[in-house]
Amino acid sequence: MKGKITRTGAAFTLVEIMIVVVIIGLLAAIAIPNLIKARVVSQRKACAENLKQIHGAINTWALETQRATGDPVVIAEVFGNTNYIKSTPVCPAGGSYNYYDVGDPVQVECTFGVTHGHTLP
Repeated sequence: MKGKITRTGAAFTLVEIMIVVVIIGLLAAIAIPNLIKARVVSQRKACAENLKQIHGAINTWALETQRATGDPVVIAEVFGNTNYIKSTPVCPAGGSYNYYDVGDPVQVECTFGVTHGHTLP
């Protein structure tokens, strides 16, 4: 003879589970766009800091090596085992840095897309 199965009422109903799923969905709909925006903003700020560091290193290099305005930047002398920058900074968003001549108003810029380009402020 089989034992009698009794319900104690401790289970969740379908309506309760659906309400929880809807609440989680609403929270995700609010949080995910903000997380993506925060990521883009933090990448832009980190890239701007890299650009400031590169800009300062190029200016210091130009002063110490007595380079004139319009001289091309010699990347091998600025980056590496020098007193200017130990390693080449990398854009956290995956862009690349372009180096221009000494004395240009904007000597470095990040080529991360057309709409998300990072530049020195």
